[in-house]
Amino acid sequence: MAVVGALVGAGCSNDTAATPEITVTARAGVAPTPPAQGAYFGAWVPPLLGPAYATQTKSPSAKASPSTSGSASGSPEPGELEAKDGMTALTGFERDLGRRVDIVQSYIGWKTEFPRKVDTALLEGGARTMLLTWSGADTREIVTGKHDALIRERARAIKATGKPIFLRWQRDMDKASLRNTKIHSAGDFVAAWKHLRAIFKREKVDNVAWVWCPTARGFTSRAAPPFYPGDDQVDWICVDAQPGGDFEYRDMSETLKMFMEWAREHPKPVMVAEFGVPQSYGTRRAEWLRKAAQTLQNPQIKAVVYFNSNEQALEPRDRRRKFEVTGDRAAVSALREFATTPYFNPRNLPVTSGG
Repeated sequence: MAVVGALVGAGCSNDTAATPEITVTARAGVAPTPPAQGAYFGAWVPPLLGPAYATQTKSPSAKASPSTSGSASGSPEPGELEAKDGMTALTGFERDLGRRVDIVQSYIGWKTEFPRKVDTALLEGGARTMLLTWSGADTREIVTGKHDALIRERARAIKATGKPIFLRWQRDMDKASLRNTKIHSAGDFVAAWKHLRAIFKREKVDNVAWVWCPTARGFTSRAAPPFYPGDDQVDWICVDAQPGGDFEYRDMSETLKMFMEWAREHPKPVMVAEFGVPQSYGTRRAEWLRKAAQTLQNPQIKAVVYFNSNEQALEPRDRRRKFEVTGDRAAVSALREFATTPYFNPRNLPVTSGG
């Protein structure tokens, strides 16, 4: 077991004295581990569905949103349909950001082959670490062994990359829409999680850090905690933390409050894997991002991943679920300021003027 020593508060943090000593089960030097100080900065930038950097034509079949269940049925996850150049959108985003990201997100459905061309391009495209978000299947079927061959195939493929990978399996499991279909119950989810981990262990997959990721709202409603598999089964605890389409304005500190109170009871690094500022915030977007940068300088938070996408919008005028900053000069400038702050650049990557 790799152990990251007790972290001392840096920057603006909340209740730093209560921050636990951070431990992970992942193998140091092979799997991703937390930075000693600060937090990694990453992003989801759709290779097909925008932003403006991408030149590919949107495919009608690529409408699945990261917030939807994505796939035991084989329906596409975001980014599942390959662009000619999966790096075009990402590198354009990085030019605006003024630096290379530490973490790049990739979504695949339960039955999607891995790696796809776009995944290979991301894995081989420099010193970025992949956050692989893999949708799940029916938890009870998993536990019976029905999907063991597929799980072994994915485990071997991930091992064969030879790259450190964050594996975020079946995020948002606390959502009622999933509990009523393929998740069934917290007990079923935990049993399925342990079943997957056991197979990965038998296949000697050492290059994976396991990321458990419900919704931030699930801690306000108290729906999420029962789905936690246990400290011995999880490397990173995580949340999807978009403000929500039913709010005119909501500060990041409010969104994360209940989750962070829960997280302090667990000796794990925290990842905020999907956060974004809605276009509906208008001229307050830059203000929101600057406040979020302060909120996230908490010594237990070791990675943040911006959701630079409009995929969740229910229709073209739904600006409450559009999170791309592309084209919004004030928001881009604030996000660049965020990402180039030394706290969120723990590897001291080169910084350019951006834009």
